[in-house]
Amino acid sequence: MQPVVTPEEMASIDASASEPVEVLIERAGWAVARAALDMLGGSYGRRVSVIAGKGNNGADGRVAARFLERRGVRCKVVEPGDAIPRADLLIDAAYGTGLRDPWPVPPQPECPVLAVDIPSGVDGLTGKDLGSLAATRTVTFAALKPGLLLHPGASRAGQVIVADIGLDTSAARAGLVGDVDAVAAIGSRTAAAHKWNRSVRVVAGSPGMTGACELTAAAALRAGAGMVSVSTPGRSAADVTCPMEAVARALPGTRWAPVVLEDLKRHDVLAIGPGLGRDRTTMDEVVEVVVASPVPVVVDADGLTALAERPEALADAISPIVITPHDGEFARLFGADVPLDRVSGARDLARRLGVVVLLKGATTIVAAPGGEVRLVTSGSPRLATAGTGDVLTGVIAALVARGPVLDASAAAAHWHGRAAALGSSGLIAGDVPDLLGSAAERMGAS
Repeated sequence: MQPVVTPEEMASIDASASEPVEVLIERAGWAVARAALDMLGGSYGRRVSVIAGKGNNGADGRVAARFLERRGVRCKVVEPGDAIPRADLLIDAAYGTGLRDPWPVPPQPECPVLAVDIPSGVDGLTGKDLGSLAATRTVTFAALKPGLLLHPGASRAGQVIVADIGLDTSAARAGLVGDVDAVAAIGSRTAAAHKWNRSVRVVAGSPGMTGACELTAAAALRAGAGMVSVSTPGRSAADVTCPMEAVARALPGTRWAPVVLEDLKRHDVLAIGPGLGRDRTTMDEVVEVVVASPVPVVVDADGLTALAERPEALADAISPIVITPHDGEFARLFGADVPLDRVSGARDLARRLGVVVLLKGATTIVAAPGGEVRLVTSGSPRLATAGTGDVLTGVIAALVARGPVLDASAAAAHWHGRAAALGSSGLIAGDVPDLLGSAAERMGAS
């Protein structure tokens, strides 16, 4: 997993380095020069302009220019605000992750742009764009920065390359989830596996929202659950809408919490909330089940509304809980909008409620109560359609049935995004479960 550190954490890493800053700048400049040569496709006769500020970021750019000139590249170094000569490549080394104010951004050049550490003008913590050049490629050092992963900063950074310059990032508490990390959480069935391995209990759906139940169950099955039992409060088994491979169970319309809790003795995880509705009785039953569940619980949609009304009840929960809010649901749970620093916002909510928080977005953030964070960037705009959150709930449940809730939830979000990317431009939620298998193969799962 690639480490992700804030600008403040990066400053501490720099300060604790065992080698002089001059050595680190030489290494950083060489990494930038290598990337520049790759982008130029050659050296002799090529022209490079470098915008170099006064700090270490500018020093990296100047060193890169020196290395490039040794390879026959004609370099022109200018300060921020100066006119920029026409060139085959522009290196943006004006400002680093510490910039907090707008700067005199030049017009976007016709040539490619290589950003040093982060595009100047992008906040390294939040991804806020104060005015920047759109980079074709960004070379960042030692670890990723949140501003390179959170939008709009992510869309300004282009291809991001992490250059190792000899700094120790082993203490990083955040990481970017990739295919290898997700495959480790997905796992594979052993020779001794049986259908009750990774068994998932789903409580979802209501009149007019029967599809939520079916989507959640189908996703859990496709994500590796051996047994999925499904119920909709107030419906008989014959009236529950679910895949034919799932087992439908009847639930009464009221006082159904004890029935579900009894069923959980045979299951590994509970998924609850999609499409349940928001009547008073349902809200009370949800809280009772979530708090008393003997197995981990994944809560989404209307289940989050129930918890937002009684968040203090979570202090009595006896099993790990994963909640999956979008921005509006986060605001109801937290009592305030998601802050610009989305990573800190997810961390704060996880700590306050004592649960794993999966904050949905263009970059999904998964935070544990202890402060560990996973970031997921595989999401696709194609997921912006009704029902995909129900599918994600099912995938999370199937993986939480196998492993630790933080990494399982993050892996599920990554897998969900990779599956959606394989769909057509007319993707609907019901397509995503059927794409999970192909996505897993492409990620390297056996």
